[in-house]
Amino acid sequence: MDFKEYQELAKRTAAHHEQALTNYGLGVAGEAGEVVELIKKYAFHGHDLDKAALTKELGDLLWYISQIAEWANIEMEDVAEMNIKKLKKRYPHGFSPERSKLSI
Repeated sequence: MDFKEYQELAKRTAAHHEQALTNYGLGVAGEAGEVVELIKKYAFHGHDLDKAALTKELGDLLWYISQIAEWANIEMEDVAEMNIKKLKKRYPHGFSPERSKLSI
């Protein structure tokens, strides 16, 4: 599935109301918190990494991000392409700790 198809299918389940952007923004924060909680349990509590739960929560996070983009009339493909261009410019030879210090 490509981003265009995902964004089209995802918007079918979005509620449209005056506070939609606020709802989506808060949703990003909430779902990011759930992702972080799974990572914390893995990293510090001795849990196995629950890949099924992580996949589900990343999907929920992607849904909210896609709806913010949809609200702003931004194609998810454009978001992805712009991000890759930025990363290529910042790290033309791949990630390096030295280069990361220069690009805050």
